[in-house]
Amino acid sequence: MTEIELGTVQARFADIVWEHEPIASGELVKLCEKELNWKKPTTYTVLRKLCEKGLMKNDGGIVTTLISRNDFYSARSEQIVEESFRGSLPAFIASFISRKKITEEEAEEIQAMIDTFKNGGAE
Repeated sequence: MTEIELGTVQARFADIVWEHEPIASGELVKLCEKELNWKKPTTYTVLRKLCEKGLMKNDGGIVTTLISRNDFYSARSEQIVEESFRGSLPAFIASFISRKKITEEEAEEIQAMIDTFKNGGAE
């Protein structure tokens, strides 16, 4: 997957599309007016930029994404680990949980993922 950078505003817009796709562009304009307080030209400008980046397409007035939310954020997470932690997932996790405590349920869920991986499975 090619690397796509999104600013905060573009990410909020992408989340709206992911939540409602496929969506008519006119309906998207209404949602963005309601949720982001945007005018029609702003919505179409951001949509055009995300289409140019290869994240979305507007085909016949129907807006869809070309990359799922999960795939996008998975790739972004990998990029953060590579760039900020020299590719070390344990260093990333240590940094993360040193500032944000995880619940017992989250710890159990993470452990279950690790156990599945160790046993040759994939999630």
